[in-house]
Amino acid sequence: MKNYQNILRYAWRAYDHTRHIESITDISAQVSTNHVYRLLMADGNSLIAKVTFFGSYEAFAEDHVIINVLSNNLPVRYAGLLSRALMKGNQIFFHRYIDADQDAWIVFYRPIHVREDAPKRLSDDQVRELGREMARFHYDCTLVSGSLPRSDRNMTTDVNALRGTALADYPEHVDLIEHHCRLFLENTFRINVYGFTKIPVFVDWNIGNFSLADDGRLSSRWDYDWFRLSTRVTDFYFLSRVVSEVGDMTVFTYEVDRLMEDRFLLFLQAYHEVFPLTRPEVLFLKEAYRFFLLNYVLRLGRYFFRPKIADKLVHDVLTVHLPTLDERFTAERMLRTLNL
Repeated sequence: MKNYQNILRYAWRAYDHTRHIESITDISAQVSTNHVYRLLMADGNSLIAKVTFFGSYEAFAEDHVIINVLSNNLPVRYAGLLSRALMKGNQIFFHRYIDADQDAWIVFYRPIHVREDAPKRLSDDQVRELGREMARFHYDCTLVSGSLPRSDRNMTTDVNALRGTALADYPEHVDLIEHHCRLFLENTFRINVYGFTKIPVFVDWNIGNFSLADDGRLSSRWDYDWFRLSTRVTDFYFLSRVVSEVGDMTVFTYEVDRLMEDRFLLFLQAYHEVFPLTRPEVLFLKEAYRFFLLNYVLRLGRYFFRPKIADKLVHDVLTVHLPTLDERFTAERMLRTLNL
């Protein structure tokens, strides 16, 4: 295992050799391959540093540039919501570390004020309030989307990338993967998802990735590994897990059932009252979930999740979640509930 603390010290020296690090504490989650540290500076201030090799350096840098612009441009309701990366001159500072074993990159963040995490199981009133709050957040992201830097990544390129590697990575399941890739591409064309407004989405709305103020407002949001510019529907699968009857669980899998729960309908109703959904967007919920399984579990999971977790999630996707998706998901009840 690499001595990431030494790498961090080299990176900090390249950033600002006039300020010194007093101590470094590992605060990483034990699910992903990323390493996150709290830096206590000799001057008494604290910073956050992240070492990652998930995805590509170019996408990592692009995402952080967009997030910094988003954080600056969001209306005042969400001032301070996002952690900003440190700048050097007029650019975000990134440090790239390459050796014979790996290509990793480092970014430094300003800490954000973190209130208490959301409870592991929300009450019905909290589910409704979260629905309204996410609608407000998505609406404000829509307001500023025209001012954000462009991103060339999209779902089609990601799914086609999986098609190109499936035979080598999953030879016993290549037909199943190809079938679902083809379904995704056909259905997104039929629904015309490319006509949807693209906004910043964070995708991974695990309860441990955000905090709420006492009045239900989003107070802080961290962990930007799956950030992208896409349709707002891309956020809904993980939000269905947040509001689920099951609640937050230590041992998990990515089943479709969370989207079918009554409590997710409560969330959608409250969301729809504030920032109405369209019929095509509701129909796209299944495809957004299918994309999540294909891209974040099958294509990228072994790079992002720790090995034992990745192996379990891949097994579940290939033996349960993809084979049963089309029979277990139906949008009809959602459409009726929202009068669409």
